[in-house]
Amino acid sequence: MASIGEDTSSAGDAPPAAAAVADGAHLLGFSDEILLHILSHVPSIDLILNVRRTCRKLAALCLDKSLTHTVLLQKDYEASEDKVKQLVTEIGWEIQQLSMAGCYWLSGSTVEHVARCRGLVKVNLSGCHLTSLRLSKVLSALQRLRSLAIDVSPGFDASQLSGECKATLSRVRELKQTLYTPSYGVVPCCTSLEKLLLYFEILDRTREGAVLSGQLMVGQSNVPRYQHLRVFYARLAPGYINQEVVRLYLAVLSDRTPENLHAFLISVPGSFAESGATKNLLESMARNVALDALQLPKSWLNGSALLQHMKFSSPFYFSFSRCALSGGHLIRRVIDGGRDLRSLAGLNLSGCAHCLAPDSLLRKAEDDIDSGILETLVAACGNLRHLNLSAAHHHSPEGPGRHLCQLLARLCHLRSLSLPVCAVADSAPRADRAPVQPATHAVPRGFGKKVRIGVPSGPDPFSGQAGPLPSSVFWSLLKSVPFLDRLELIGSNFSSAMPRNEPAIRNSLPPCGRAQSVGDSEVAAIGQLAFLRHLTLAQLPSILTGSGLVSIGVQCQQLQSLSLAHLGTMGKVAYTSALADMLKHCKRLKDLRLEQPYFSANAQFFQALSQCSALQRLCLVSRSGTLQPEAVLAFMARCLHVVVCHLFTGESLSTCRSLQQSLLRSFQAERPALNVVIFPLLHEGLTDVIRDVPMVHLDEVTLFKSRVAEEPPNLWW
Repeated sequence: MASIGEDTSSAGDAPPAAAAVADGAHLLGFSDEILLHILSHVPSIDLILNVRRTCRKLAALCLDKSLTHTVLLQKDYEASEDKVKQLVTEIGWEIQQLSMAGCYWLSGSTVEHVARCRGLVKVNLSGCHLTSLRLSKVLSALQRLRSLAIDVSPGFDASQLSGECKATLSRVRELKQTLYTPSYGVVPCCTSLEKLLLYFEILDRTREGAVLSGQLMVGQSNVPRYQHLRVFYARLAPGYINQEVVRLYLAVLSDRTPENLHAFLISVPGSFAESGATKNLLESMARNVALDALQLPKSWLNGSALLQHMKFSSPFYFSFSRCALSGGHLIRRVIDGGRDLRSLAGLNLSGCAHCLAPDSLLRKAEDDIDSGILETLVAACGNLRHLNLSAAHHHSPEGPGRHLCQLLARLCHLRSLSLPVCAVADSAPRADRAPVQPATHAVPRGFGKKVRIGVPSGPDPFSGQAGPLPSSVFWSLLKSVPFLDRLELIGSNFSSAMPRNEPAIRNSLPPCGRAQSVGDSEVAAIGQLAFLRHLTLAQLPSILTGSGLVSIGVQCQQLQSLSLAHLGTMGKVAYTSALADMLKHCKRLKDLRLEQPYFSANAQFFQALSQCSALQRLCLVSRSGTLQPEAVLAFMARCLHVVVCHLFTGESLSTCRSLQQSLLRSFQAERPALNVVIFPLLHEGLTDVIRDVPMVHLDEVTLFKSRVAEEPPNLWW
């Protein structure tokens, strides 16, 4: 009997295609190196539990150390309890790096099986259910562990950690800790820390309405425990309690700044007042350390000369997000300080309204940028890979070579870019653009009905010019950065209807006037980016038909995540047909977030969405929007990989609850990671519903935010 891969037929009698197979073009005819590369793209559970059982050759290759050394289970939504246990049983002794980040559907008893992977050096258990006792049991068995990521949830008690667990923690050099309760967590036990990442997700009130206190009731902490620290990173969710707790962490550092500290980053939404302890810490850093990465709350930088005194060695990341930092200060204090910025890979200037303007306190939003400042910045940071200029009005002046897009085109190494919509508009209105429809078209028409999906209300959606215009400065910019992986075009005044830990926003600011000249043809220009994987388009009022979306769908075949918000004039959804046509081509799309007032999620929409065969997560946010429950059920039945269905519309509470229960009843058993949240957007109970969404989905899909240069590159593995 012929073995797998053998061809017993005569090559001379075979057609050309069969002859190629006969000549050895079978998968198993490739070299081991090529096969290992192919197998590296197969999820670990499929690799070990399925592929390994097909033949002897693959059985041997699947156990190669290059494949079993690192196991990544995050976003492997088909990883059931039994499969994870079986995987650990079969190759647990081989695993050195294991990520179960965001595996919220696995029980604590299953996560406890990690203790069998005794050779682990790195493990990420963020988002997993672990009590203090279970964590102690797991860590007690992992004596080689050097990198750890965990959650600290209400009920955590450090006194329950065993001596063996604390011994393991004393050898940990990298710790990522997400706090859902005021606590030091395991930090006091980690006496050899070199990297500390803290994510503060503590809510100000309990479900019962009790106000939480920031007083930590956990162990003792002292300065010598942080003497080896090289990286300190803290990201805070909104709320005073998070600020109160992070101050306690900073107080430990303020007494004695670690000599090897080279990255200090604090990301805080809103204001965060500077204290005496933080001033001492910053002054100590200015005197004693040379940083490679820096991010500070805006109130700590505004009006201070701190940057002028900071020392930098080979900086790779700066974030001055939301700071009132003028372009003149940026040039003098960062660039002209004799610093070599060729090493800079990430720069976040989101919300810096004056960062491209000279020192002028009288600058208005509609004033033009200073091209000389941007040119100096581009020349100094020529190797930038991630640049965020969103949430500000950056209007280019007249004149050849002075447009923002023309200057950014020199950054040929860019991989991710976030720009305000008004920044990509030509300096002067183009004669080839049809006039924008007046705002009066957005009011209710007929018998008080809004324009809905499926109701023709305008010209043919594919009429008019939509192809990329070579004369456009935006088209030229995208041509210069062909390897862009992530692109964001976000209106300067855009704000999502779903803020964090607050009721939904009922009103929104009008778009920037210059954004009115950015429409379908500019969107079509994005189709040049053949390697684009992540795209965000928000508050583009001049999207008339959405025909540019079709160009993206056809040409950007690598697209994996798509976020669309407030396209076209308010109250009018005229790009439905184009969106449906676009979705037909998005075969690799995994995440879709759509925020559009008055959107009708009807059968036609879900039928088009069903053609996205790889789709896993869907979030729809629509003030006064509607949905058809039967269409949602049919969509979920057709799209077998969808595990997140978040729908926030104008439907009644009873309709939402009924649909949510039907989805869970129909699909929960076969999709263990299924997370369904269907709720009225403007309901007063939305905040309580949101708090139950797994953090991995809340942070990546449900909430809108700019993600370009949000964190330093490679902050965590």
